Amino acid sequence: MDLSTLGGMPEADLRLEVRRLAEQLLSRRSDLLDADEKERLIKEVIDETFGMGPLEPLLNDTTVSDILINGPETVYVERNGRLERTDVTFVNDAHLTKIIQRIVSAVGRRIDETSPMVDARLADGSRVNAVIPPLALDGPLVSIRRFGGKPLGAEQLVNFGSLAPEMLEFLKACVRGRMNVLISGGTGSGKTTLLNVLSSNIPHDERVATIEDAAELQLQQPHVARMETRPANVEGTGEVKTRDLVRNALRMRPDRIVVGECRGAEALDMLQAMNTGHDGSLTTIHANTPRDAISRLEMMVGMTGFDLPIWTIRRQIASAIQIVVQAARLTGGPRKVLKISEITGMEGDVLSMHDIFVFKQTGLDENRRAQGYFMSTGIRPHCLDRLTECGVDLPTTMFDEKILRS
Repeated sequence: MDLSTLGGMPEADLRLEVRRLAEQLLSRRSDLLDADEKERLIKEVIDETFGMGPLEPLLNDTTVSDILINGPETVYVERNGRLERTDVTFVNDAHLTKIIQRIVSAVGRRIDETSPMVDARLADGSRVNAVIPPLALDGPLVSIRRFGGKPLGAEQLVNFGSLAPEMLEFLKACVRGRMNVLISGGTGSGKTTLLNVLSSNIPHDERVATIEDAAELQLQQPHVARMETRPANVEGTGEVKTRDLVRNALRMRPDRIVVGECRGAEALDMLQAMNTGHDGSLTTIHANTPRDAISRLEMMVGMTGFDLPIWTIRRQIASAIQIVVQAARLTGGPRKVLKISEITGMEGDVLSMHDIFVFKQTGLDENRRAQGYFMSTGIRPHCLDRLTECGVDLPTTMFDEKILRS
């Protein structure tokens, strides 16, 4: 079928036409398949023509959070924090590569032998990473991080036990009070979900600029300027990096800047933006602890090529960032906010930081899922006075040392 000859015909009409043709062909040998098998075959034809082929049922399954493909015959999914193998297969490497190209071409990306790796996204915001031969030895590799059309809300995170209500209330206050927040965590720890939840507390009368490698953020504010990086073209030119977009965002009169992930030389520009009137900015970083997050920031500032002394970098970080939120995916799959830490300044050449809320893991339950409790450390945040100045009042009893209900 050459669907391009049908011009601008609506997809709904095209689907009906493909269904009619498939039913007509099947009617010639009605003795081979029963009604259920015919309907399944017709659905597979439609999925192959208009959707993602064998992946379509997995993409429509709301219980699937990750889809991991290791060649045409091996497809795993993650449900409730656990990986399980499926019976989904592709015909061959070429079939799987065709589906990958369909995904990436829809967002202006490309993948071929000269550029065998790609980051892209689906229409619902799910993130796709693909690697094809010659880099992938046993067939194309695909990882799809599901990101549903309706983002999780703050109350849902509390209900799931990702953080305690007091922790959520404090983080909301920090966003409304224009604290600069760094969200740290490993892959799949829920950093982007947490960033979405926190960004929902940005006042609707503020202009927000977002910068991402692959657009995942789903901000609900009416005044959002969204930007996405671009890889180099076939000639090796035209690349637009996160640092370029951060610099450009400063000229767009944003009240706040949200960087989907800080991973390179853009760290210096991000810190400078936080220090020059863009209070309340948010970003994420890959790190295992708040201290590691600061160390990674120091390293990324060093990637700019400027020979800056370490104490200068640390003072810049201490002045720019007030709150570090540590997220993690624990044994068995639960995602938790492990720490909410506050940066309080410098003591000599050492950056000073203390934990305000923490999660204490006590062991594993009968399903081998991590269990524990949240607690406040008893340390009163230094930023409370600044929050009060911004019209955000929090009871000091919230920070008394105690175990929090989750």
